[in-house]
Amino acid sequence: MLRLTWVQPEDLVGHELRQAGLDGRDASAVAARWRAAGGGEAPLRAGASDRPAPVRLRALAEDLLDELARLPSPSADAEPTALDRIRALCPDWPSPPAASQPSASVSPARLEAAWLGRAAGCLLGKPVEKLPLTGIRRLAGATGNWPPTSYFTARGVPGDLLAAYPWNRRSAPASLAENIDGMPEDDDLNYPLLNLLLLRRHGRSFTTADVARVWLDELPAGRTFTAERAAYRNLLTGVEPPETARRHNPFREWIGALIRADVHGWTNPGDPAAAAAQAHRDAVLTHTANGVYAAMFAAAVIATAAAGAADVHACLRAGLTVVPDGSRLAAAVRHAVRLAAAHADFDTVVDELHAVHSPAHHWVHAVPNTALIAAALTHADGDFTGSVARAVSGGWDTDSNGATAGCVAGLLAGSPAALPEHWTAPLKNRLATSVGDFDGTGFDALAHLTHREATRP
Repeated sequence: MLRLTWVQPEDLVGHELRQAGLDGRDASAVAARWRAAGGGEAPLRAGASDRPAPVRLRALAEDLLDELARLPSPSADAEPTALDRIRALCPDWPSPPAASQPSASVSPARLEAAWLGRAAGCLLGKPVEKLPLTGIRRLAGATGNWPPTSYFTARGVPGDLLAAYPWNRRSAPASLAENIDGMPEDDDLNYPLLNLLLLRRHGRSFTTADVARVWLDELPAGRTFTAERAAYRNLLTGVEPPETARRHNPFREWIGALIRADVHGWTNPGDPAAAAAQAHRDAVLTHTANGVYAAMFAAAVIATAAAGAADVHACLRAGLTVVPDGSRLAAAVRHAVRLAAAHADFDTVVDELHAVHSPAHHWVHAVPNTALIAAALTHADGDFTGSVARAVSGGWDTDSNGATAGCVAGLLAGSPAALPEHWTAPLKNRLATSVGDFDGTGFDALAHLTHREATRP
């Protein structure tokens, strides 16, 4: 039987129960009913359980998801989703650039470095996605590549170690060093392409409904995951944004909106507030609260770096100005930055982050992953290899974290020539994708298309 990932009601209840705990909602009675009926926990790493649920259990799951949605949330006031309420909780919300000052600009070369950095960081993380931290460390260590300073390889890895920690099944054929032949398709690159199409069609004043239309026109449903797939399903059943982010979507605080934020930062250089507001309109199609804040944080960091900032720490501080001060995401990022500044050994930082976040969060949740990205950039002081290596070596959503860290570090580097060739040469200036007419496009061409949107009035 076909097991469709990320949308089957019986697979969503466990995730929603976990999210309820993070929100402070009392779901104990619902959890008891679910378990008494034979309902299981959420799939640990996959998007679907192995066996189909009985009809009665699926019907109960749908009822319980509705019941969970009605539970009052103590965190709602401190962690709103509406932009005006978010701004009210950000005491240092950045002012727009003064009209008397020349507008900040971003060069095609800097944008090309950002595209390449995003691709290289993503590619580094692809073969070890879903692996536990111990497995990542042992696989890299077996080839003398710990901490990783180049792409992962299976050459020289003992067979018993590969059996214990198998590479990501879908990614390894195209992402191990010995197999790389250009940049393979990945959702971490598909979404920037979609947002280029969004801006070309609707400009920077696009609406959330415009985002939905572009997705329905250009994004194959099978290329969506977690919150994006839940929202896509909702669109197809007639649910309107922003309810698409809430209905039967326990992934609404996961990392999906963050990985869509780059273009919003690239096209608002030097204006983190505008970048964050643009990212917000995109994010609320699929996410709420901390899932939205993660996208706004990333967009503001990237907008600051795109304007030519050389100090990654200033970029991260700019990111925090658009996140509600009392939110879980803000607390996690501040803690991660402090840890990274306090410890010379990044493995120590990672171990502490996992001790704090892993017990309560899924490995794709935005809070721990955003914290890890901030820690990696802080500890590496913005250096490219150091940033992508640390982001991926920390586990969790390895390809997404590597992609975002690589984008920021690429912007800081300023040009493709400033990036180490062993990262960029295997990409062969070629990107595979199922989005639009972009398949096979070069990163130099994508940089020029992005520059056009960044400079459009």
